[in-house]
Amino acid sequence: MLRAVLFDMDGVLFDSMPGHAFAWAKVMTAYGLPMEPVDAFENEGRTGIGTISIFTQRYWGRDATEEEAQELYRRKTVVFNEYQAANGGEAPEMTGAGAVLNKVRDCGLMRVLVTGSAQQSLLTRLEAHYPGHFRPELMVTGDDVRFGKPNPEPYLMALKKAGITADEAMVVENAPLGVRAAVAAGIFTVAVNTGPLDAKLLADEGAAIVLPSMTALAERWEEVMKLRVDKLTS
Repeated sequence: MLRAVLFDMDGVLFDSMPGHAFAWAKVMTAYGLPMEPVDAFENEGRTGIGTISIFTQRYWGRDATEEEAQELYRRKTVVFNEYQAANGGEAPEMTGAGAVLNKVRDCGLMRVLVTGSAQQSLLTRLEAHYPGHFRPELMVTGDDVRFGKPNPEPYLMALKKAGITADEAMVVENAPLGVRAAVAAGIFTVAVNTGPLDAKLLADEGAAIVLPSMTALAERWEEVMKLRVDKLTS
């Protein structure tokens, strides 16, 4: 029996990935770590330090020191905020996300947030855009885990916080590494391809179904529910 839906945040609830991709690419390249915006989409879901270490290993042959990682992430945050300010303020809600959340609520299911973000204003922001949907005790953030996605730890922790088993949950993700983490945790995973990546990347990571948007998920909700049951009973 389905009891909860676990949601990623960036690229699922908020259309924030273009800003993150711009900021990562600009800052990392300036520090001698060549990065394209599409690389940010491919690495989405990692902790900030995890993303930085991927590129320092690639170009410097080592992990970033704690001081280097803190400075890079601090600068990335500054550039992201500048991007947001230049584009009308904070990232908008992802089109269709509200409709999906309402369907989940109407089914009597818990809504659980699983994000690599560690923003202090996270709960305030979620409540402002999606009032009544998320509670602090049902949130896993970058501050809660030792290992970020693609490690399954964030999703395993979400199951523990919700008091449920993997077969009682469903995940909504938009990133290949997030899909990998959810599948590794044994959870039925729906991918919404809201970025520029080839949908095959999401399918290859084990997503049960790949949809082009959150709107499509809302429109095909009953079909997805049936697919979940069919997979669990097959």
